[in-house]
Amino acid sequence: MDHPVRHFPRLLLLALVAGCLTHLQAAASRPNLVLIMADDMGFSDLGCYGGEIPTPHLDRLAREGLHFTQFYNNAKCEPTRSSLLTGHYTQVAGASPTVSYRTPTFGELLRPAGYLTLMTGKWHAGQKPFDRGFDHHFGLTDGCSNYFNPGHPRPGEPQPSEKNFPRRWADDGMEFRPFSPADPAFYATDAYTQYAIRFLDEAASAGRPFLLYVAYTAPHYPLQAPPEAIARHRGRYRSGWDVLRAERLQRQKRLGVIPVDTPLPPREPGVPAWDTLTEAEKDGWDLRMSVYAAMVERLDQGVGRLLARLEANGQADNTLVMFLSDNGGEDDDTDYSRVPGTAAGPQESYRMVGPGWAQVSNTPFRHSKTWMHEGGIATPFIVRWPNVIPAGSRTGQTGHIIDLVPTFLELAGTEYPSRWNGAAIPPPAGKSLLPVFRGQLRPDFPVFWQLGSAAALRSGPWKLVRGRVDSTRSAPAAWELYRVDQDRNELHDLAAARPDQVAALTALWTAWSQTGLPTP
Repeated sequence: MDHPVRHFPRLLLLALVAGCLTHLQAAASRPNLVLIMADDMGFSDLGCYGGEIPTPHLDRLAREGLHFTQFYNNAKCEPTRSSLLTGHYTQVAGASPTVSYRTPTFGELLRPAGYLTLMTGKWHAGQKPFDRGFDHHFGLTDGCSNYFNPGHPRPGEPQPSEKNFPRRWADDGMEFRPFSPADPAFYATDAYTQYAIRFLDEAASAGRPFLLYVAYTAPHYPLQAPPEAIARHRGRYRSGWDVLRAERLQRQKRLGVIPVDTPLPPREPGVPAWDTLTEAEKDGWDLRMSVYAAMVERLDQGVGRLLARLEANGQADNTLVMFLSDNGGEDDDTDYSRVPGTAAGPQESYRMVGPGWAQVSNTPFRHSKTWMHEGGIATPFIVRWPNVIPAGSRTGQTGHIIDLVPTFLELAGTEYPSRWNGAAIPPPAGKSLLPVFRGQLRPDFPVFWQLGSAAALRSGPWKLVRGRVDSTRSAPAAWELYRVDQDRNELHDLAAARPDQVAALTALWTAWSQTGLPTP
């Protein structure tokens, strides 16, 4: 008679195999995750949010899924990515071009849960995505870069303009300073799309769920696009920012993105009335917005290619696709071209869209990137998940980028660790968005912001906000108070009339600002 101990290794092996099969079966039933992010794109730039720029693929995504009207970012590239990737406010996670995040990224959380983790595009932090939980990455590890050639000039081509040359790029574990693409047809938006498609094909044969994070740099400056793409928009913007902003607001009202009684705020300080400009000035501004529109359209075309590949690979039905922007439109107008005044469009130019068009992008809100008013922090957020999210739905529930990590963890069926790299870490600051995706009400909780002297707190219908100030001021701006359920574009400051409300919210914000941890 055989002794039972002799069979133990075989029994253990069978148990391990069964466990692995169970894990793989569970993994196969979980959804794939595709997260797509634009850079410096305002609230109203998409057609489904009131814009005139052709964005048929993102509009289709909204028709087939759910779009939010009150979803928020952190007002600037670095802090948005910090919270998006970690689920924490920046005081906890850290945020700077050289920082090593102090808490795990969603790549580091989902890869142990059986997900293939993939990324293309902008990272904007220290280390590399390949070092922080992503199986593959191609793209910019820095903040912004020349779209046509971020490196040394190719033979017979002019010197590309660049801000803070050289910029860091990476392909998996290899980093380039600078990255000089040999292909004369290189264009960053298209390259990110092509790598993302390659990764989708790899995922199709991997036999396990995947997370694909596509962080486009468009339409962040520099304003650069292929000439034929710019030509399709040339002249469309000669009517000017005053007319375009009013037209976008009317479309937003018809689409239900904004209440029908929402007024249009006045022009931002320093933005002239369009009719006061010369014909030459109007033509120059028309060109800049035409390049911007071409960049948004090219991004949308990339999204269309990704959606088509998901369908061709049989991945679409079990994939949750999400789209958002990292902050509102940029109101700066610095010219970083090697030859100042070079017209927007080609690689030798390095121009920005300017404050007039930024206000159009952020319609109907006040202010822009780096402000904590709605123009800086309100983002489009579109989600599609066939057979789960009802097509053509819309929600006014509040969401924030800190909510994505808890959402991913719930979908992946995994827990957040209590320790990381030997140190105790707090749980994510956000809450899962799955109830909202399923058409349910999610309990409201306060959301906080801080960037330099600018700050804000949103709690239910109330918003406490403080504007950014220049470095010459010794004290921060005064707190403002708004009922955003009635005054979304923040035109009626109630701080003087409701001092008790200001005091209570200020105390809540102060307690949060000292730790970056939500208060109980």
